[in-house]
Amino acid sequence: MPELPEVEAARLALEEHCVGKRIVRCSAAEDTKVIDGVAPSRLEAALVGRTIAAARRKGKNLWLVLDSPPSPSFQFGMAGAIYIKGVELSKYKRSAVSPTEEWPSKYSKLFVELDDGLEFSFTDKRRFAKIRLLDNPEAVPPISELGPDALCEPMQLDDFVQSFGRKNAPIKSLLLDQSFMSGIGNWMADEVLYQARIHPMQTSSKISKEKCKALHRCIKEVIEKSVEVGADSNEFPENWIFHSREKKPGKAFVDGKKIDFVTVGGRTSAYVPELQMLDGADAAAANRSKKGRDKVEENVGKTSKKGQKAALKEGGKAAQKTDVDEEEEDDKPAKRRAKGAKALPKKVVNTRADDHEEGEDEDEESKPAKRGRKRPAKGPSKKEGCSSDDEDSAGKEETVVAAKRPQRKKR
Repeated sequence: MPELPEVEAARLALEEHCVGKRIVRCSAAEDTKVIDGVAPSRLEAALVGRTIAAARRKGKNLWLVLDSPPSPSFQFGMAGAIYIKGVELSKYKRSAVSPTEEWPSKYSKLFVELDDGLEFSFTDKRRFAKIRLLDNPEAVPPISELGPDALCEPMQLDDFVQSFGRKNAPIKSLLLDQSFMSGIGNWMADEVLYQARIHPMQTSSKISKEKCKALHRCIKEVIEKSVEVGADSNEFPENWIFHSREKKPGKAFVDGKKIDFVTVGGRTSAYVPELQMLDGADAAAANRSKKGRDKVEENVGKTSKKGQKAALKEGGKAAQKTDVDEEEEDDKPAKRRAKGAKALPKKVVNTRADDHEEGEDEDEESKPAKRGRKRPAKGPSKKEGCSSDDEDSAGKEETVVAAKRPQRKKR
């Protein structure tokens, strides 16, 4: 995201090309996420006809002082940028707008035309920036809550050292705290800590006086150099960690030394373990933490090995059981066929000889008998006029009833 050098480059460009000129036309985007606390139409009306008296900055915030209040202020967010038509400015890689794109850009949030025909635009691709209209930008948040500007209001060395002695936060988190010192962002914090040879997780109050002095000097040198080249990263010294801090782990090196990454205060931090080592109690705590992690990893490894062995053992048992089940399944049809082969056809006995002719009896006897169990045939009751002789004969005779098919046992 744009940090002090990028915002200062934009301020210098506005100061050089726009101060002293009158605004004749203005267009604000209908984007309430970026245009904060004011209607776009009111913002336009407040700017047209006013003359730009100065361009000011504190930390990563910029505002234009007009010949009368209110003033437009710009908080750059993740990808905010100022572009002046026909003027070359440093293009921060996340906010660069291609020269072949329409003007003003489709990402423009505030477009301004001046009385001499010069035009400038504030753009934001990611919509994290804020444009506000304030009577006195320095007297209200977020600018009023900022600490001393790292470039314009540098802390004296003694105050710098004493302020560190009262802070127990990691040094990287403290440098990113805009209420402590404004203007330093993620890449600048990584750079000054690398130059001063301080680990980003080192507790601020436990940094030696000598390293505090080195850090104070490095902050001044890094800011001055980056502003001197207009925040053009191609002009940064080759031995800066900046050029490799966004490479993948294992492929990031500076001066032949490996760059490692650690998360501090929710931000990814690049550092060189060989040069930036923890001191004193922080080093001891890091060693204990590392031993604890190693022990946990060792226990996890042992557990996973046991789990693998158990899984293999269970897998072998399951495979054996599957083989046995398959063999039993293959045997079952053969057994059923064997049972079927033993069954002999039974002759069907005619239960009512007087109702059938002899030829029909022969035909029934020649047909294969149905399998089944025998049960006494029900003859006509006495109430129906059946004689005792008929009852005797009916009792002796049998009929064939189809048997139920045996159910297969569930496996």
